[in-house]
Amino acid sequence: MRLAENQELSRAWETVRKTVPLSPIQNERQYRHAVAALNALLDDVGDDESHPLYALLDTLGVLIHEYEEERHRLPDVGGGEMLKYLMEQHGVRQAELPEIGSQGVVSEILSGKRQLNLRQIRALAARFHVLPSVFL
Repeated sequence: MRLAENQELSRAWETVRKTVPLSPIQNERQYRHAVAALNALLDDVGDDESHPLYALLDTLGVLIHEYEEERHRLPDVGGGEMLKYLMEQHGVRQAELPEIGSQGVVSEILSGKRQLNLRQIRALAARFHVLPSVFL
């Protein structure tokens, strides 16, 4: 790269860095900023892997996940248990989860008779604004 390209890249990097934290998260303030940025990206990008900002969403998700693994380790629970918790926190009933399937399917997942599939996990992550990994 030439000097002019480096300078242009440096300006672009500063602009991106002010909007989306793209370095390892060091503290709770940076964590909250990163989560807010991730939620905003999820609102626009969703699970559309062809979206131009999907790689940014994915990268930010990895940084957040690394911080959470270090500082906010969640207890090991199954996808159904996590879904039950999120439903309670958000006041959502089984019938209000069409992205999962019928009320019977939701009931089977909550009781542990059925596992969440990848499509369902992505939809739930987008709906509840959490990382898909919380369901794994």
